[in-house]
Amino acid sequence: MAAVDWVILAAYLLFSLLLGIWLSRRNRSEDDYFAAGRSLNGWLAGASMAATTFSVDTPLYVAGLVGLRGLAGNWEWWSFGVAHVAMAVVFAPLWRRSGVLTDAAFTELRYGGAPAAWLRGIKAFLFAVPVNCIGLGYAFLAMRKVAQALGLVDERVLAQWALPGGLPPLQITDAALLLGGIGALVLIYTALGGLWAVVVTDMVQLILALAGALAVAVAAVRAAGGMTTLLEKLDQLQRPELLSLVPWQLDGGGLQWLEGSGISVATFSAYIALQWWSFRRSDGGGEFIQRLLATRDERQATKAGWVFLGVNYLLRSWPWIVVALAALVLLPDQSDPELSYPALAVQLLPPVLLGLVVVSLVAAFMSTVSTAVNWGASYLTHDLYLRFLRPGASQRELLLVGQAASVLLVLLSVLMALLSTSIATVFRLVIAIGTGPGVVLLLRWFWWRINAQAELAAMLGGFLVGLSTSVVPLLRIDDYGLRLTVTTGLTAVIWVLVMLATPPESAEVLERFVRTVRPCGPGWAAWRRRTGVLADESPLDLIVRLLSGCGLLFGAMLGLGGFLLHQSIWGWGGLLVAVPSAAVLWRRMAWSFAMADRQAG
Repeated sequence: MAAVDWVILAAYLLFSLLLGIWLSRRNRSEDDYFAAGRSLNGWLAGASMAATTFSVDTPLYVAGLVGLRGLAGNWEWWSFGVAHVAMAVVFAPLWRRSGVLTDAAFTELRYGGAPAAWLRGIKAFLFAVPVNCIGLGYAFLAMRKVAQALGLVDERVLAQWALPGGLPPLQITDAALLLGGIGALVLIYTALGGLWAVVVTDMVQLILALAGALAVAVAAVRAAGGMTTLLEKLDQLQRPELLSLVPWQLDGGGLQWLEGSGISVATFSAYIALQWWSFRRSDGGGEFIQRLLATRDERQATKAGWVFLGVNYLLRSWPWIVVALAALVLLPDQSDPELSYPALAVQLLPPVLLGLVVVSLVAAFMSTVSTAVNWGASYLTHDLYLRFLRPGASQRELLLVGQAASVLLVLLSVLMALLSTSIATVFRLVIAIGTGPGVVLLLRWFWWRINAQAELAAMLGGFLVGLSTSVVPLLRIDDYGLRLTVTTGLTAVIWVLVMLATPPESAEVLERFVRTVRPCGPGWAAWRRRTGVLADESPLDLIVRLLSGCGLLFGAMLGLGGFLLHQSIWGWGGLLVAVPSAAVLWRRMAWSFAMADRQAG
C-alpha cells in the first residue's frame, strides 16, 4: 500500500470513530442502545442486516469455495436463502408483533415458569459467548489473512512469556497486535454508540464494501482478457465443476455427478433439504431478529427482510465469484485459494483504488464485528444481568454493563482468531454446533405443544452432538452432509422424548402468546377460539408466500449468474421463474397487509 492508501484508511477509521461518538447522544435507555428506539425503517434495517453478513471473511470464504469446489460449492451458503425468504415473508411480522428486545427474551413470552427462565439464561450465555465468539473469531481470522496478504504482518513474535506447568509460552505477535488494535477501534464506537452507531455506520460500510467488490471484479476480468476469454481459459483447466451451478452435468442423456466438486450426494442433499431448517437461525437468527425488532412496524420489518435478500444474494454474490474464477487463471500457483481475493487486489489495483478496496474490506469487517458485539452484549445485559442478577438496575447501569460486555466479547474473539487457521473450517463448525434446534424454533410459532423443555433439549443436544461429531476424534464424521443428518436426527430424538415426558405450557402462557403474536395454523386453532383472536395470515397464504419468494430469489440469483457466465439456459430459465413469482408474491403481500389494516381499524 502506498502512503495515499494509508491516508484513506486512516480517514475512514477516524470517521467511524467520530460518528459513533456523535450517535452516542441518542442512547438514553436500554431500548435505544440495543434496539435503536424501535424506529428504524426497512431500508436502513435491511442494509444493516446485509452489511452484517458482508464481512472481510466472506470474499475469502467464497474464493476458497470456488477454488476448491467450483460454483456449486456456494450452495453451502446459498441454501440458507430459503430460511431468509421465510424470515422476510413469514417471521418478520411475527417477530415485530412480539415486542421483545432479544430472541432469548422471547422464550419467556412463548413459555412460562422456571423452565422458560432456564432456557432464556442458557440461550443467552450460549449464543453470546461460545457461538458468537467463534463466529467473530473467523471474522478476525479473515482480517488476519488479509493483513498477511497485504504484507502488514508476518507473524513476528514481539514478546514472549514463559508459563508454568509445561504450558506453551505466551506469545504476542504483530498479528495479535494488529487484531487487538482494530478490535479496540470497533469496540470504542460500538460501545459508545450502541445499535444506532452500528446501523448508521453499516449503511456507509455496505456502500464501500459493494464498491470495493465491484472494483476488484472489474479489474480481475480485464486482466484475464474479458469475460469471454476468462471462461475459455477456465474451460481449458479441465475442471467442469468450476462453471457448473450444480454439482452434476448431463452426459450422454444421463446425469453425471461432478466428483471434482468434492460435494457428495449426501452433502448436497443436506444443503438443499436439511441445513436451512435445522440450523438455529431457521426463524431469523439473533442479529437479524434484533434488526426486525428495531423497526417501526411489521411492514418495515418485512421490507428489511427483502432489502437484505436483494443485497446478500443478488448484488454481492457474483462480484466475489467472478474474482474467485479469475484468480484460478491469474494466480494458478496460489496455495491458499482463500487469499486470492486480497492477492489480486494488491496485484491489479493502483494506489487510491487499492486504498478504497482495503477500506471496503475493513468496513465490511467492522460492520460484522460491531453488530455481533452489540448483539452479544444485549444477551449478557438484558437476558442475564437484568433478568437474573439485578432486576432493578437503572438504565444508566445497564448501559455501563452493555459496554463492559462488549469489551469482554472482543477480547474472546481475538483469542479465537489467533487459534484458528481456516475460515471455511470455522464456518462449518459454527453450522455444526448450531444444527438441530431449527425445527423446534419453527414449530414453536405454529404448534402450542412445543414447550420450554423441548427447546432447551434441542439447543443443548444440537450443540453437544454437533461439537462431538466435528472435533472429537472417535465420534468425528468427515462427510459434511452425513454429519448434519446425524446431528439433526439425534437432536430430534432428544427433544421429542423430552417434550413427551414433560407437561405443556399453562393455559395462561399460551393465551398471552396468542393475544400478542396472533399466530396462524391448526396448531393454534383451539387457542384462537378460546381468546377470540384472529390470525393475520392463513397457512395457505404463508406457504404461497414462501414458495413464490423462493422462486423470486433463486430464479433471479441463478438467472443473473447464467447471463453473466454465458449460460443462457440458466439465464432465461431463472428469469422465467423469477418474474411470475414476483407477481404472485406482490399480490399476496399486498392483500395480507390490507387485511391487517382492516382488522386493526
